[in-house]
Amino acid sequence: MVTETYTLFRQRVLDGTTCCVDEVERALEAIRINEHLGAFITVCADRARHAAEESDRRFRNSTPRPLEGMIVAIKDNISTRGIRTTCASRMLDSFLPVYDATVVERIQEAGAIIIGKTNLDEFAMGSSNENSFYSVARNPHNPEFVPGGSSGGSAIAVAAGMAHTALGSDTGGSIRQPAAFCGVVGFKPSYGRVSRFGLVAFASSLDQIGPLTRSVSDAALVASVISGHDPHDSTTSHLPPIEAAPSPFAISEQRARLGVVGKAILDSVSSDVRRTYEDVLDRLRAHGYSTVEVDFFSIDAWIPTYYILATAEASSNLARYDGIRYGFRADTDGEDIVTATRTVGFGPEVRRRIMLGTYVLSAGYYEAFYGKAQRARRWIVENYRDIFARCDAVILPTTPTPAFRIGEKISDPLAMYLNDVLTVSANLAGLPALSIPAGRSSDRLPIGIQLQAPLNADDYLLRIAHDIERCLSDRAG
Repeated sequence: MVTETYTLFRQRVLDGTTCCVDEVERALEAIRINEHLGAFITVCADRARHAAEESDRRFRNSTPRPLEGMIVAIKDNISTRGIRTTCASRMLDSFLPVYDATVVERIQEAGAIIIGKTNLDEFAMGSSNENSFYSVARNPHNPEFVPGGSSGGSAIAVAAGMAHTALGSDTGGSIRQPAAFCGVVGFKPSYGRVSRFGLVAFASSLDQIGPLTRSVSDAALVASVISGHDPHDSTTSHLPPIEAAPSPFAISEQRARLGVVGKAILDSVSSDVRRTYEDVLDRLRAHGYSTVEVDFFSIDAWIPTYYILATAEASSNLARYDGIRYGFRADTDGEDIVTATRTVGFGPEVRRRIMLGTYVLSAGYYEAFYGKAQRARRWIVENYRDIFARCDAVILPTTPTPAFRIGEKISDPLAMYLNDVLTVSANLAGLPALSIPAGRSSDRLPIGIQLQAPLNADDYLLRIAHDIERCLSDRAG
């Protein structure tokens, strides 16, 4: 089992006390032992072993690359050449891509070892990882509970010691929410800082790839490799890559001014989450952080705006799966092939979102729904602009509750959608956001705390998160 951060593992390899081949075997054993958690759709054992041998040779020759020997799991909606990429859907059950996503290409060039492709909600549509065509994923802290979604498999892989890090995608919280539920770090970079080339699109104006890790330092290191302009993705910024190592605050340096949420949000979260949040704030104030209460006057618009825009874009993006060009094709007996394929090939949640998106884009309702949602999105951006005029970063709970039981909300879509109420706004505004472990519920399930920073302030966000991580580990403080 992989039981330490990549940073510590790398130092032990350099010290000669372990090697990449042994670490891969430990990861593969952890995958075998924890198969019941449903973390992986495809495991690349032979490929990982071969890559580990190459990494050990590079360490022996004193030529290690930035991520040399790092064991990485890839969410199964990110293209991997020659490795099945299914999006956890019957529609792409046998799809073998002919190219790597830019992020996959970059981590492999940096020396990372791909251990396999992780489970997710079908086409990244869900908050619990119960919508996979293959299996329900389970929380490693208690298998009766969900791991969160849609990047549930990636969060499990890191939390249960199957990988040093995992890549996920975040459309409305799908990295941060499972990170909070599973007790790991989940980082969503600013929109445009990481290429989406090779990411199977859900909602193109909201999607962002990012890492799930055991520490903020590991998240920054991975982000530094996968970020930066990509000519294959015209939405990527021309800013330099994210810094690999967040610099600590000096003892004499003034710490960030944090915007904290008030009664309107705290009254809507569980008692465990509220207690954890208030405890974190007390400890951070004791370490020199100042706070100011901020007003999210746009909060009532977050969920409706997100689900109108996300489903509209999903309706357009998933139109390509028609049973004609590639992917699953239904057997028909005189029935329209497109209708038959999409009815059988997509699961119920994907069909629901396609139908919603098609409705809000239809001629009679476009302005009433989609047009208003676009204006609401601008309002949300302006709300954040006002907030960041008063503080350096915002700190708020990642989720309203800790992980919930499998099956508890699957039949109530609205209750499921509300799990993302505290995360979707960062995607709507394109902001960098990160979840770090902060405590435990009365059921001993992890609780996460979320940080958000201004657009493209990713380096500063990681610096604050690294410092807060250290403050929270200092129990005496």
